[in-house]
Amino acid sequence: MPHLPKASLTRRATIGYGTALATVAATGMARAAGVVTVYSADGLKDGKPNWFDTVFTAFTKKTGIAVNYIEGGSGVVVNRVLAERANPQADILVTLPPFMQQAAAKGVLAPMRPAALTAIPAATRSAHDLWFPLVNNYACWIYNTKRLTAPPAHYADLLSAKFKNRLQYSTPGQAGDGTAVMLEAIHVMGGADQGFGYLHKLQTNNLGPSSSTGRLAGLVDKSEILVANGDVQMNFAQMRQYPNIGIFFPAGANGRRISMPLPYDVALVKNAPHGGNGAKLIDFMLSREAQDSVYDIARGFPVRSDVPATGKTATALKEIMQGVDIWVPHWAKVLASLDANIARWHQVTAS
Repeated sequence: MPHLPKASLTRRATIGYGTALATVAATGMARAAGVVTVYSADGLKDGKPNWFDTVFTAFTKKTGIAVNYIEGGSGVVVNRVLAERANPQADILVTLPPFMQQAAAKGVLAPMRPAALTAIPAATRSAHDLWFPLVNNYACWIYNTKRLTAPPAHYADLLSAKFKNRLQYSTPGQAGDGTAVMLEAIHVMGGADQGFGYLHKLQTNNLGPSSSTGRLAGLVDKSEILVANGDVQMNFAQMRQYPNIGIFFPAGANGRRISMPLPYDVALVKNAPHGGNGAKLIDFMLSREAQDSVYDIARGFPVRSDVPATGKTATALKEIMQGVDIWVPHWAKVLASLDANIARWHQVTAS
């Protein structure tokens, strides 16, 4: 297997609903012995070098199978798979929760048992072998480190008048990170009524809707806004490009800082045109060597339990997460109320 080099990653903005999907054909596809098509949420193919490019190149060199890559927002790629269910075009789907769970519930995923199955903790993957974590990640917030001596300590602090039109978070239902803001508000505030009540108050400070999470980091870095939502993998990578952003996790009423998992999940599409090639690529991405490169190239967290947390990047990520409570949503319950909660969010945040 070709060696996977270590490098840094930056991530561009998340693409929301209705935005055109970007298609990137792997170099040498015409000469390859086969092809595999990946529909993916953005994040793992941004920057040069990046994790997807590195892994895809190694995979093609080993197998002769070229990778056709199509990118969009988390909801966009799932909607495209759903729209094509009568004539599937994708072999692999990569997206964030709860959108992967939505795809599973709609019956467009095919079960498989990767060679790495026993190295992936059962609690982090589908009980029915329909999807698996690919790169682990967590929700967070960011702040401008030049304009603020310290980040807002509590969720209540985000309501301060000093953040009026200087705070922004991405739109639930369009961006996975924005959906996480809604879910965390419900959890931290102790229920849907309290959570949406908080988001109604927060709207006084919110600069406006944004289908993009990634673009918010640039706005924070330039002091156009002071606080925004994000995720650890994306924002930690962006720190090299945007030196004035810092990651933080606001605390709830109990004083404990909190976050939730936002992994990039991967699945084989049902009736995929090149399902065999898709299974091979999933096996490759979950292999020990590919996962060994996640810290330094993806700037995220490996999903295999046998990958040691060693090196500068792993140490820095461990320090970022130090003292943060992780709560894991009950994704089946989240999915059951997702449409209603997104509609309610639009209602409580309407001007």
